[in-house]
Amino acid sequence: MERTKRRGKPFLEIFSSTLQQDYRFPILELFAFLYTLGTFIFVSFQTYGGVTDEQAAYMVVTSLMGFPMFIFTILIFKNVAYGLGNDLEKGTIQTLFSYPLKRRLILTAKLLSAVVVALLLFLGIQISALYLLAPDIVSNYIGTVLLTYSANVGYPLLLTAVLLLLTLKVKRGGLGLVFGIILYFAIGVITGILTVIAFVTDSAWPIQTIAVINPTIVLQQYYFQAGLVGSWTPSFNEVLLYLSGSYVIVVALFLLSYVYFCRRLSL
Repeated sequence: MERTKRRGKPFLEIFSSTLQQDYRFPILELFAFLYTLGTFIFVSFQTYGGVTDEQAAYMVVTSLMGFPMFIFTILIFKNVAYGLGNDLEKGTIQTLFSYPLKRRLILTAKLLSAVVVALLLFLGIQISALYLLAPDIVSNYIGTVLLTYSANVGYPLLLTAVLLLLTLKVKRGGLGLVFGIILYFAIGVITGILTVIAFVTDSAWPIQTIAVINPTIVLQQYYFQAGLVGSWTPSFNEVLLYLSGSYVIVVALFLLSYVYFCRRLSL
């Protein structure tokens, strides 16, 4: 018990210090404001004729998170690249290594602040706003709400895992952030090209390939079978399969980062 207390105090000290660094004034207030503003401005209750209530719920949730999701992605990119990257670049990480903690706990404290707190802030504002704007959707279609958020959050988490690996490798925050932003837009362009190819050829393989990275595609195809490729009508189990595959990749990349941070990182 005493040993656990000795470890817990340094962990909390690192976590608290990282929180102050990641969300110092006015960063927290600014991003919370942008989340809230974007949520209420860009939400749309316009639906097409003939859609079911579940499809309408999916459309509302998707519109709700459009701009705020981009802001969330920028926030976690900033936290990982500048937070951890600058610690590596300036040698501050050496001070953290002097704490009586294993390296994996140090990285956990950094990621809890950089990613998990940002995610909780995003989801807290989003779901609260959704409940205020459309309480019937939350109460009647909570499964659709959670599935939609899970699919949309998986993509920025995957990009963040890649960004984390690069930041650990190059040990430079600015370079890591630039790479993350380029990767974000590059995959968006690739997704657009593959979507056009799939639509023109009526072939499912282009979007099936990219759906593993961005499962929102398969979710859209599930709710609107003629949305991208008319010949591909994924079942609910297929949606879960693609979603699970995406998160398996995310977990694998984060685990790889832990291995590199604990065993290969040299300063």
